[in-house]
This record gives sequence, structure tokens and C-alpha cells, in this order.
Amino acid sequence: MLHNVPHAFMHKGSKVSDEAAALAAMNMPGPLLMVRQVHSGHVVFAADAASHDRDVTADALVTDRPGIAIGIVTADCAPVLLADGEAGVVAAAHAGWRGAQGGIIGNTVECMVRAGARAHRIRAAIGPCIAQPSYEVGEDLKRHFTPGDAALFAPGQDGRWHFDLPGYVLQRLKDAGVGKSEVLAIDTYRHPGRFHSFRLATHRGLATGGRQISIIAVPAP
Repeated sequence: MLHNVPHAFMHKGSKVSDEAAALAAMNMPGPLLMVRQVHSGHVVFAADAASHDRDVTADALVTDRPGIAIGIVTADCAPVLLADGEAGVVAAAHAGWRGAQGGIIGNTVECMVRAGARAHRIRAAIGPCIAQPSYEVGEDLKRHFTPGDAALFAPGQDGRWHFDLPGYVLQRLKDAGVGKSEVLAIDTYRHPGRFHSFRLATHRGLATGGRQISIIAVPAP
């Protein structure tokens, strides 16, 4: 999907740090710019490493600078990598249901357009995240959505529902005018040997701090 654009959806189990492994997978020396994620709709533009504060609060980064990798971390939420290869503008977004509903996808696309991208040229890939059969939710979460989102909820047992997070993010990408999007369709909950899953760790009473990195960079000229 993101042909000729350096990018990687990492999994757990690297023998070196996740950041170093991600950069090595892209054959990049760094730097890797990241943010402190809070399930918001806030996007930051990464102009250069010197001006970027890693403690900034946001849930997406955009850059048009070759040689800078940008990344986000997830453990069931959807990692979304976007690129307009012609304009040389890329983005990495962290999209849980709150962030997606709060505008993180549309805001990311708007930031890319301000940097010179065209929405219809943007290609997006939704990486490993929790899939609908694994994402059981209650009526309290469903009430946050409109009747137009009803198709995203499949009935479960005892009045509960199964929410289609990647489907919701895909719809937000379409609403933002993104030209083409792809869902990798890898369920983090169902593959504990490969991916961190916050929900699975919670269900098993394990530590929930594990995350995998997804990164992207503007191709070198």
C-alpha cells in the first residue's frame, strides 16, 4: 500500500529495543520522533528533531522532512500510517475509539494537506489492532456513537456488543477524503506471541505496559 515509503509495523520480541529495531527495519539511523499519547485528536508537525519535545501531548505526528522518522505506539488501538508520496508528506496516528471519534484522523489529514499533501493522493495503512470478534463492549460505549454507526456493532451475549475498531477508523479515513486505505486485518488480541494486547493482558491479570511501535519516514531524495 505505502510503496516506496519507508515504514514498519513492529511486533514484540525484538532482541534490541523496539525503537532501534524499527529504525533498523527501515535502514535509518534516526532520529525517531514520538509523542506522549492520550487518546486525543491533537496532531503535531515535526519540523526537525531539535525543535521537537518528546513530552508533547498528542496522538499523531506529521512531517515533510527526509531523514526524520515519526512513530506511535499501540496495544489494541489502531496504528495508522499515511503518506502522499508525490508531496513527500507522511504521518503516523494512534487511533483508539476515543481518538478516532475525537477527530484524530481528520485532523491528521488536514495537517498533511497544510504541509502540501492532497487528500485524494494520500494512501493509508491500518496496522495490527484489536478486531471486532475480540472487542466486546457494553451499552455504555455504544451510546457514544450515533445510529449511523450501528453497522459497526455486532450483537454479543448478555446484551453486550462487538465493536469494529478498524472499520470505524477506515470510515474516518474515507470521510477525510483519503484516496486509498488498507486494513492489515491482524488481531492483536488473538496473537499474543507476536503483539502486545492491553485487553488480553487485562483479562489474564498480566502487566499491561507492553506496546509495539509503528513508524514511517519521508523517502530520501
